[in-house]
Amino acid sequence: MHLYIHVPFCARRCSYCDFAIAVRREAPAAAFRDGVLTEWARWLSDDRLGEFPALSTLYLGGGTPSRLPGFELGRLIAGIVSARPLLPGAEVTLEANPEDVTPEAAAAWRLAGVNRVSLGVQSFDPAVLAWMHRTHIAEQVGPAVGMLRQAGIANLSLDLISGLPSHLARDWSRDLDRALELQPAHLSLYSLTVEASTPLARWVGRGTTTAAPDELQASEFILAHDRLTTAGFTHYEVSNYARPGFDAVHNRAYWLRHPYLGLGPSAHSAMGDRRWWNIREWEEWRRAVAEGRWSVAGEEQLDEPTRALEDLYLGLRTDQGVGETAIPAGIRQAWIGEGWAEARGGRLFLLPEGWLRLDALVAQASAG
Repeated sequence: MHLYIHVPFCARRCSYCDFAIAVRREAPAAAFRDGVLTEWARWLSDDRLGEFPALSTLYLGGGTPSRLPGFELGRLIAGIVSARPLLPGAEVTLEANPEDVTPEAAAAWRLAGVNRVSLGVQSFDPAVLAWMHRTHIAEQVGPAVGMLRQAGIANLSLDLISGLPSHLARDWSRDLDRALELQPAHLSLYSLTVEASTPLARWVGRGTTTAAPDELQASEFILAHDRLTTAGFTHYEVSNYARPGFDAVHNRAYWLRHPYLGLGPSAHSAMGDRRWWNIREWEEWRRAVAEGRWSVAGEEQLDEPTRALEDLYLGLRTDQGVGETAIPAGIRQAWIGEGWAEARGGRLFLLPEGWLRLDALVAQASAG
């Protein structure tokens, strides 16, 4: 069993963000902790969850989990593991913003059991950070990494965003260099997408911003692949790179369809072919939990065709690949001929040029 906790609080909404967040000057940490632990207790007494002895991973995402005071984070994690312990050596990840990292905070996180931090860097370019509405400055990233390591958290991941509008003149190669200089164990590189109801979508709608052309997104993807694999990273999932032994265990569980439970507003869960998701907004979720109502907003049961499509998509987006027979022979040979895939040991794996076409290739394979 893998556990995800969605911490929705942010100091500001980023220009590209459509996540379920609650902008607050101060995070209502005690109310959040009580709500999550109440939701957790209800699930543990519900037969639909099934029985399991321990947690394989714990992931606190957001939002901005690092805005929770360290002592409250400790009480939250302690309340979780008092009911179900963590397996020895279990990965416990906290998403953090660079400006939230202090020696005191890092020490409190480590004391609470956090052994992996995913740091939201996004870029080292001051103009880009301002355009994104980020709340940190580039000069805070290096010291944050140092403070986390000093506290004993060596498993560090950095997030970067590629494919930015051309008018920003962002130097992607320089951002990769700056990230590599910090010697992280893991890097997550996400391509910018224009999501509805975000400031970015409004800028694009007004014509004040133009999304990056496909050619730029593709060139930056290939550049990152070449640069990072040369530096010793494994490109183990379309957006993720790790040094040997530092794959994100929690995230890989999603791609391998392992069972996971999500707590907090908007969190998603999966058990076998069942999927469900929580009430999206913080205040509505908080009231539902406080009043003893279920926090689940909706659910679905995957049928066989949907499950097969999901297995195909999840397999092709990772270095696990899929069985060769999952792809019709003619399509498989065409992909290999185009340099989009390769076959090894009875399995088919997409290459970087194939990952660039992932959605289209999955659609072709499922139709053909």
